[in-house]
Amino acid sequence: MDLTISCAFATAMDTPDHVAAAEQMGYTRAWLYDSPALYPDVWVQLARAAERTTTIGLGPGVLIPSLRHPMTTAAAIATLVELAGQDRVHVGVGSGFTGRFTLGQKPLRWAQVREWVLCVQELLAGGISEWEGGKLTMMHPAGFGAARPIEVPFVIGAAGPKGQAVAREVADGVIVAGGSPEVGLEWQAALTSGTVLAAGEDTTSERVFDAAGHAAAVGYHFFVENGFGVDALPGGPEWLKAYDNVPADERHLAMHDLHLVGVNEIDKPFITPEVMDMLGVAWSPDALRAKLAQMQETGITEVVYQPAGADLERELATFIEAATG
Repeated sequence: MDLTISCAFATAMDTPDHVAAAEQMGYTRAWLYDSPALYPDVWVQLARAAERTTTIGLGPGVLIPSLRHPMTTAAAIATLVELAGQDRVHVGVGSGFTGRFTLGQKPLRWAQVREWVLCVQELLAGGISEWEGGKLTMMHPAGFGAARPIEVPFVIGAAGPKGQAVAREVADGVIVAGGSPEVGLEWQAALTSGTVLAAGEDTTSERVFDAAGHAAAVGYHFFVENGFGVDALPGGPEWLKAYDNVPADERHLAMHDLHLVGVNEIDKPFITPEVMDMLGVAWSPDALRAKLAQMQETGITEVVYQPAGADLERELATFIEAATG
């Protein structure tokens, strides 16, 4: 199979160990989520992962420009390059899902994302850039980070036309949450979440709920936060009504509790075996291979698997075994 098999993590304190395990299993890259209201600092955990590994690609997936100054980001990239080597580092940038919504903010305008990426890239190239009306350049001497120029690939977390246009202009590819972005780029990565079923297992299993319930719940969160109607979701109106007791200006806090890690207490009654089956978050090995083949046919070049639950190493192992079997 020509499809690149990579992994992603809802960044945790033990993520560096899981990245090391993923490297041994044959995963090509590891993407670590950057959502400060939910997870520990992504750059600290990437640095720790770099010290535990030798070959697997490492990078944030995805950074949100409003959360990190371009110089702070350039210095962090230079640090990771110094630790891991330039050929192992990749950078994902987006307009904001949980990284913004958990702070009570909407996604950034794509024009802002574009300018931020260009500024970071100019800094990494060793040039003088401008941000917020001031001139800046990386002045790090030897021993304080990788020497410039630093050339690392960037991808944009986008599926819509405006984000795709930014990707074509300033990045090497895109990373999307499922589906094909169809932007004509050679690097098109797609995030997927769920679990591989054991023989005789189905979505009534507690293990399956623990490992894949988050993948079903996030679909509900995505729909409502992006202003889509929830009528198309199983039990969507009833699910949304369950949040009526939460103050409107705090709903985002309750909704994103355990985001991509587990299923929060409000969501739990709605993430049933039937819903998990309908949303396709649990696969037999054959069904997973068929899913990946279909993704590849639509133009996806890299599948990025995010495990969850009590045994992440089991999830990583069964996914790559099924995907490459």
